[in-house]
Amino acid sequence: MNTPTAQLAAFAAGLTFEAIPEPVVRKTEDLLVDWFGSALAGKGARPVETIARFAAAMGPGTGASEVLIDRRTTSPYCAAMVNAAASHVAEQDDVHNGSVFHPATVVFPAALAVAQSIGASGRQLLAASVAGYEVGIRVGEFLGRSHYKVFHTTGTAGTLAAAAAVGQLLGLNAQQMQHAFGSAGTQSAGLWEFLRTAADSKQLHTAHAAAAGLMSAYLAKDGFTGAAQILEGPQGMAAGMSSDANPARLTDRLGTRWATAETSFKYHASCRHTHPAADALLQVMQAHQLKPDDLARVVTHVHQGAIDVLGPVVNPATVHQSKFSMGTVLGLVARFGHAGLVEFDGHFRDESTIALCQRVEMALDAEVDAAYPRRWIGKVTVTTTDGRELQGRVDEPKGDPGNTLSREEITAKAQRLAAFSHAATPAEMTRAIDALWNIAQTPKVGTLLEAAP
Repeated sequence: MNTPTAQLAAFAAGLTFEAIPEPVVRKTEDLLVDWFGSALAGKGARPVETIARFAAAMGPGTGASEVLIDRRTTSPYCAAMVNAAASHVAEQDDVHNGSVFHPATVVFPAALAVAQSIGASGRQLLAASVAGYEVGIRVGEFLGRSHYKVFHTTGTAGTLAAAAAVGQLLGLNAQQMQHAFGSAGTQSAGLWEFLRTAADSKQLHTAHAAAAGLMSAYLAKDGFTGAAQILEGPQGMAAGMSSDANPARLTDRLGTRWATAETSFKYHASCRHTHPAADALLQVMQAHQLKPDDLARVVTHVHQGAIDVLGPVVNPATVHQSKFSMGTVLGLVARFGHAGLVEFDGHFRDESTIALCQRVEMALDAEVDAAYPRRWIGKVTVTTTDGRELQGRVDEPKGDPGNTLSREEITAKAQRLAAFSHAATPAEMTRAIDALWNIAQTPKVGTLLEAAP
């Protein structure tokens, strides 16, 4: 059957390192280093440590796969679970605009764990990661905007992304990969309801997606079958999870359009929906030399997706929930020029931040909404205390492909993230990051950090 699901599975199964253009390989290395920092930043976060304790209790005490936050070794399944949870709590992991999907947090945990377990080369790891990115992004685009209104795409499309990456490493043929997709898709899950009560579910979404995708690929390797048309079938994912699904997105220019290279880095440590407005506010404040006390009112002109996700967060109770509050993010940006981990951890409940938060509102903007999700435009209207009305606009937020981070900035970001959580020393990070920059020359992927004494 030459269905879109079958075509996508055949692409993922047949991808080779040699077929990937060099700029895409380099971008994948960038994304890997960026993810490594985010994974280490999860150390000490209560939801992550809870999942890590569960994995330690359920899984073997030793193995070939590395749990980055505590340097234990265990099975690929348990390592993927913990590393995926850890890399999605700081809100600094990457995002693909068009699919509204965070690929790194589900692809790299599964791919790294399996590569370490089977002794894969660095090139095999990179090729598998690209397969995961290409599949997950296309599934996210296929499911559409209606899906994202209720479902966390990283938890749903991410399950297939992880299956594709692991299936690639295991050498699945096209039919086996299709079975892996079927098993992954039937396990896809993740609902936005958790944001209303500051629940821990977001880390569970990524932990489950990475682990379930990995399991699906291993099952397929052993002959386990899955639904042949799990994506576009009459009782498949689109039927139950979307009202605007477009099957053409699944096979969009496979092998010529490299969606991996379209992925954005996150500059602020918050939900990506806040970044365009944050950058636009910074632009106004810098251009007019405004101070936080000069801001009487800030209207952010946003797309509907931002309202759907951020709207329920009106009085953030935790650091993580505050990262989904447009007012809190803009309040921190106004005060410190950047909404990073230190700013959130130390200042999200400050009276000054709360006062600024209460002056921020979101308004649906037709232009911004029409461009989304392909482009995430930032527009703000700032009313100053002396009565001026100032406009700000950013067409490419910091971290987007047209306004990307350099390798120096990515390295510095990873170092900051590890330092924040005390997960690794600067010297350890330097060694690990140097190894990751040169992963394509590595004959056998090993552990990235020294074992704990």
